[in-house]
Amino acid sequence: MMKRRLEYLALGSAVAFAAALSVSGCGGTHRFPDKFPTGGNGEGTFAIPNGDKYVGVFRDGKLNGEGTITYGDGTKYAGEFLDNKLNGQGTISYPNGDNYAGEFSDGKRSGQGTLKSPNGSSYVGEFHDDKQNGHGRLTYADGASYVGEFHDGKQAGQGTATYADGSKYVGEFRGGKKNGQGTLTSANGSKYAGGFNDDKLDGQGTLTDADGGKYVGEFRNGRQNGQGTAYASDGSVVSSGLWENGRFVRKIRSATQG
Repeated sequence: MMKRRLEYLALGSAVAFAAALSVSGCGGTHRFPDKFPTGGNGEGTFAIPNGDKYVGVFRDGKLNGEGTITYGDGTKYAGEFLDNKLNGQGTISYPNGDNYAGEFSDGKRSGQGTLKSPNGSSYVGEFHDDKQNGHGRLTYADGASYVGEFHDGKQAGQGTATYADGSKYVGEFRGGKKNGQGTLTSANGSKYAGGFNDDKLDGQGTLTDADGGKYVGEFRNGRQNGQGTAYASDGSVVSSGLWENGRFVRKIRSATQG
């Protein structure tokens, strides 16, 4: 049986906009009626005065099945619907040039997906509640990348970051920054293993130079601060005591010394 062709044109107050069909990042909330006119089964078109338009399958008076929505701001979604919401596989393009292809649930990006930006960066991995959540890979146009855990769109948990200058960090992240324990290896061969706070060396750590010399002790705000010991490449002690802003200040007298 040939599918019934339906044409719906919303005329202002003639349609009661009850349930919201929204997509993050599309410049506002876009609304379609909770229930379409009687006989809403088959393929058809539904448009409202603000410029939003749906073309696709209706079932039981709702958007169900394959369809395409074009929003007045230029956002476009093509994929699967369930009860007036984006559900299943789909692709959405945004006015700023971003493009997402993957899974949707209850009108939001949820599941596996790929998000690409016009600047050349891309994310491939898990989404939940419209944001990067779970495991994924973020690649930048300059060749830098991050592979690991995400929370609410930011690097959080265990991960590996490789930077454009050749340096590499393996360890903990929080809020999109290096936070916790990790190891940072520079392209020149130097390496730091220890604590980080907001992308800076912080806490106990060991900084080893490419020639084998090293500092073992306390760091704060990215530099040697507190008690620490510097060793030559042959293992002999160079300086041991109190450090401030990366410079050795003085030895610390022990309790047995006068």
